Amino acid sequence: MLNPRQFLRALAALSAGILSGFVSLTALAAPPAGVLDDTHANVRAVMAVQQDVTADWMRQPEILGTAVGIDDSGNTTLLVYVDQESSKADEAVRNLPRNIRGIGVQVQLTEKFRAMARPGGGGGGGVSHTAKQTPPIQLGTSGGWSYDLANGYCCGGTLGSLVSIGGVQHILSNYHVFEADIVSGGNSRVAQTGDPVAQPGLIDVNCNAATAQNVATLVKKNSLPGSNVDCAVAQVVPGMVNSSGAILEIGTISSQTIAASLNQAVKKSGRTTGLTNSTVSGLNATVSITYENECAGGTAFTKTFTGQIVIKNNGSRFLDSGDSGSLMVQDVATNPRAVGLLFAGSSSTAIANPIGQVLSFLGATMVGTP
Repeated sequence: MLNPRQFLRALAALSAGILSGFVSLTALAAPPAGVLDDTHANVRAVMAVQQDVTADWMRQPEILGTAVGIDDSGNTTLLVYVDQESSKADEAVRNLPRNIRGIGVQVQLTEKFRAMARPGGGGGGGVSHTAKQTPPIQLGTSGGWSYDLANGYCCGGTLGSLVSIGGVQHILSNYHVFEADIVSGGNSRVAQTGDPVAQPGLIDVNCNAATAQNVATLVKKNSLPGSNVDCAVAQVVPGMVNSSGAILEIGTISSQTIAASLNQAVKKSGRTTGLTNSTVSGLNATVSITYENECAGGTAFTKTFTGQIVIKNNGSRFLDSGDSGSLMVQDVATNPRAVGLLFAGSSSTAIANPIGQVLSFLGATMVGTP
């Protein structure tokens, strides 16, 4: 028979064994190893739940979208974006479940997601992304449709990167940077194939197109509102754009692309915030985006996109108004591969079309090193 002291020692040993077993079981449930892209089993499990609930949840105007994300412990989770400016935001959050079929549900409050063509300030970093360049220009720079002024304003975005279509080089940007004027409205014209695309954009030359330079001509592709990408291209004027596709502060990129993955390190070069870095926070996003139909022309339509990439954008430090059209690439030193085309967001969240979807829609390939 054990005396009291021996009994306490035995109990302590048993407790340690139980605790050790608990830690071991927790380790078995630890975050998955490997690249968390949309082929990973854990990501696919969340996508299955997402598909079942998203359409129903987004019937509520307070719910702006969903995505596959990752929590602070590294576990995959279902992200739900809620409009923090809605009077019913609190109610919407309370009504959401905390988990579904073992998948955690995580709420992120944000403003409405908007296309980011209008300017939000000067360029970032030590290299100007708003200055008029000496040709052949590098990309990641201010630019846009040369007639992008109406309603007392002028607008613009970013000339993002270089692509090849049928062996001909084109500048890649967003539909809402090059083509969004679809009503005669405030400037008595609409965007048409053959229109000039300027560098810098009108927003950086006091709305005077004569002081900018025409670097390309618009080739209308009409990606919106019908398709699942926000993209547009303009055919390069010979001699006006660096034929290597070099991007300011990034340099040349790879001609190959790569799929997005959770926690992937990315960077972009854009008109407003310059060279910035962040990480991918969501995959397979279904999100509602608000669009204007011409410069400062009011809401034209709201578009729901599926299969999008979400990036952390705390305080608009990664993407801000005027950065639309920026190419998002891997955050590596040399020849990064393209990941997505940035086009929308809020002060906490940036959104990109997967680059594969963009290139497929355009019938294009990236210009870069093999």
